[in-house]
Amino acid sequence: MSDSADSPRLDRRALSLAPLFDDSDEREYWHSVSPAERLRHVETLRRINYGSRATEGLQRVLELAPIT
Repeated sequence: MSDSADSPRLDRRALSLAPLFDDSDEREYWHSVSPAERLRHVETLRRINYGSRATEGLQRVLELAPIT
């Protein structure tokens, strides 16, 4: 079973390269976007990078114990 129909695709024609410290308006854009939209974008990038493994869940759980 292939999940290629459900996985997001990267349009490499829309890719552009810029110096790391480029004074673009990207920072302003991400500050103008709602936190929910930022999280949706992070999830899309995670699925692009990890594919079907992105839905496997976390491998470790952090548990905080109260200090007594």
